Amino acid sequence: MTEGLRERKKRETRRHISDTAIGLFVERGFEHVTITEVAAAAGVSANTVYNYFETKENLVLPPDQASPQRLADMVRDRGPGEAAVPAVLRTLREEVRRRDRRLGLSDEFGRVFEMMRAAPTLTARLEDLGRQMTDALAAVLAEETGAAPADPLPCVVACQVGALHELVYTEIGRRTATGEDPGTIAAAVLDIVDAAEDLLGGHILTYAVREEPRCSE
Repeated sequence: MTEGLRERKKRETRRHISDTAIGLFVERGFEHVTITEVAAAAGVSANTVYNYFETKENLVLPPDQASPQRLADMVRDRGPGEAAVPAVLRTLREEVRRRDRRLGLSDEFGRVFEMMRAAPTLTARLEDLGRQMTDALAAVLAEETGAAPADPLPCVVACQVGALHELVYTEIGRRTATGEDPGTIAAAVLDIVDAAEDLLGGHILTYAVREEPRCSE
């Protein structure tokens, strides 16, 4: 569906407010900037900021980009014949190759990453988000495989995937902070995903294969 003028304007306003806020946070520190100051710098009212972002943390970690369902959605969206973990690895590779905004593959991400690590509320939010992603993925795996409540396998698989996902973000932030260019970082991240796939191997890469649709008679 074609995006309407109103929807486009709202998206542009949201992006403008977020970019303005992150610039201030990087310059002065997350905890030293108020919503009122963000609004003034963005040329909008404080109420407008809250209309787009319910909390200050959402200015840095918007729910549409930092969703607890992120890993679970990668699994839900896989096609017939594809297993759960390969679906996540494939999606991560696609995001890296197209320099997806949510991965932070840009020259500016290093400073943003350092700002986030220096803010206790954002660090706590990231840790909680990681746990929620892993829990959501484990729930989807359990549901799709029909695992018994006491079966630890969905949780074990989800934890492995969650750890890799965290490593990808950490490496992007660390390498950006040291001045590596996005192309070099992207290549390094793809190597990490390849290494993880080689290491995982075996049963985990064939776990939770989505069944082919049955032909109707």
